[in-house]
Amino acid sequence: MSKLIKGSAVAAVLTIAITLFSFTSPGERYFEIAKNLDIFATLFKEVNALYVDEVNPNTVIRKGIDSMLASLDPYTNYIPEDDIEDFRTQSTGQYGGIGALTSKIEDKIRIVMIIEGYSAEKNGLKIGDEVLKIDDIDVTKLSRQETADLMKGQANTPVSLTVKRHNVSEPIKLNFIREKVKINNVPFFGMVTDDIGYVKLSEFTVDAGKEVRQAVIKLKSEGAKKVILDVRGNPGGLLMEAVNITNVFLPKGKEVVSTKGKVTEHNQVYKTLNQPVDINMPLVVLINSGSASASEIVAGTIQDYDRGVIVGQKSFGKGLVQITRPLTYNAQLKVTTAKYYTPSGRCIQALDYSHRNEDGSVGKVPDSLKSEFKTMNDRSVFDGGGINPDLSVEKESMSPVAYALYSKGHIFDFSTQYFYNHPKLSSAKKFSLSDEEYESFKNWVADKDYSYKTRVESTLESLRESALKENYYEDIKSNIKQLEQTLAESKKNDLNDFKKQIKVLLEEDITSRYYFERGAIESSFDVDEDISSAIDILNDQSRYNSILAKK
Repeated sequence: MSKLIKGSAVAAVLTIAITLFSFTSPGERYFEIAKNLDIFATLFKEVNALYVDEVNPNTVIRKGIDSMLASLDPYTNYIPEDDIEDFRTQSTGQYGGIGALTSKIEDKIRIVMIIEGYSAEKNGLKIGDEVLKIDDIDVTKLSRQETADLMKGQANTPVSLTVKRHNVSEPIKLNFIREKVKINNVPFFGMVTDDIGYVKLSEFTVDAGKEVRQAVIKLKSEGAKKVILDVRGNPGGLLMEAVNITNVFLPKGKEVVSTKGKVTEHNQVYKTLNQPVDINMPLVVLINSGSASASEIVAGTIQDYDRGVIVGQKSFGKGLVQITRPLTYNAQLKVTTAKYYTPSGRCIQALDYSHRNEDGSVGKVPDSLKSEFKTMNDRSVFDGGGINPDLSVEKESMSPVAYALYSKGHIFDFSTQYFYNHPKLSSAKKFSLSDEEYESFKNWVADKDYSYKTRVESTLESLRESALKENYYEDIKSNIKQLEQTLAESKKNDLNDFKKQIKVLLEEDITSRYYFERGAIESSFDVDEDISSAIDILNDQSRYNSILAKK
C-alpha cells in the first residue's frame, strides 16, 4: 500500500473534519479541533504500521467518517466520488440508462418497472423478466445495486441484457442504447370523478413545480373544478420546487418557508415568484407517515394559509435543511445547516438530534415542549411533530399473510403469469380481479412457501418462554397448545379473511404490466380510503368550508 494513498486518505478525513467545523467560530475551539485531528492522524498511522493484518485506508476511514456524521443526524452524509452519480440522480431525477428498474426477489434480479418512452420499453424488455447477464457479465450472484450500476452509463452507449422470460425456454438477449432518462415527478394525473382532478407527486427533483402546474392546467381543461394533490410516500427533495408547487395554488409574493441556522447570513425567506394557476379551486392534499421534508413544506404551507384541507395520517416530521459542499478528490459533503419553518412560524422537525439520550438514541419532541401556532383563519397548529392532517384517516396495516405473499414474490409471479395469459387489459381504472380469478390465485399459491408468523404467535412464544423460566409452564401447557391449534386453524382462512388486501396488491401489480406506474396508481382509486375521504370532502362544500373556517 503506497504512502501516497495512505496520505491522501488521511488528508481527505482532515479536509472533511475542517469543513464540518468551518461552520463554527474558530477562535476558542481551534485548539480542540487541531488537537483531535492530530490525535486521529497519529492514531491511524500507528494502526496502519502495527495492526496484524493489512489495513485498507479507504474502508477504515470511510467507517470513521460515517460514524462521525451519524452521531449528528441521518441526513449529514459524506458522498465519495464513486457515489456522486447516484446522488445526482436523487437531486435531478436524471441518469444515463435504459429506463428500467430492478429488484431482488427471492435471490433473482427481476425487472419490476419500465419507464415509458425509453429504450427498455422500445426494445422489448418486460416487467417480470429475470436478468441473467448484462453484456457478458453474469449478474445472478450480484446485488441489486451492483446490477443497477451495470445497467447505467453514458448516454448513447450500448448495453445488452440476457433475460429469462415467462414461458420461454431459452434465455433472450436484448440490445439497448442508453439514454438520458428523466424520472417524472408526476407519474400520473387524471380525473377521479367528473369534476375532481388528481395529481400524484412522487419526487421533488428539477421541474417538479412545472410538472404540477402543467397537470393542474390540463385537468382544468378537462373539467376539473377541484383537485387532490397526493404527496403520500414522497420523501422530499429540492426546497425551491416545494415553493414552486405551492405557487400553483397561492398568489405571487406569499411566504412559503424560511430557513434558520447557526450561520445567520445564510438564513433565507422563500416566497412564491410566479402567477398562480388557481387560488380558489377547492384543494385536498394527501399525506402519510412517508411524506417528509419538501412534502411537509407543501402540506404545511397550504394548511397555514387555509388554502386546502390536509387528509390522511401524520407526516414524517423532517424539518432539517441540507446543503452540499465540495471536498477534495471530487467528493462532497451533504450537511444539515438549518431548520425550516412554515409561514405560521412552526418547525415540524419531530426528532431532537442535538440532545441525545445516554444510549445515543434520540427522542421525539415531547408534547410539553410543543408550541401552538395559528393559521390565517386562526386555527391551531403545532410544531415539533410533523404535519397533523385536518382530517385523519385510519389506515389498515398490511396483514402478515399479505406481506408474506408480497415479499416472497408470489404476488409478482402470479401477475407475470396473468399478463402472459391475458394479452390485453382494457382499463387500469376499471380493472378488478374476479372471484374466479382470485380462486385461481389461491389454487396457484397452494403449493408455494409463504410461511409467516403473526403477532399472536410471537406473543404465545414469549408466553411459553416466560412460563418455562418461572416454572408455570406445566400449569398452562394445555391452554397454550389449545390456543396454538385454534390459531393454526384460523390461519388456514387468512387467504379469505384478507382477500380484499391481497386483491388490491394483485390488481396494482397486474395493471402495472400493461400501463406501468400510472396503471398501478389508477387501479387503486376505488379502494383507496384516503382518496375516498378526499372526494367526500370535496363533494361536501359546507363541510370543506367548516374545516377551514375561522375558529
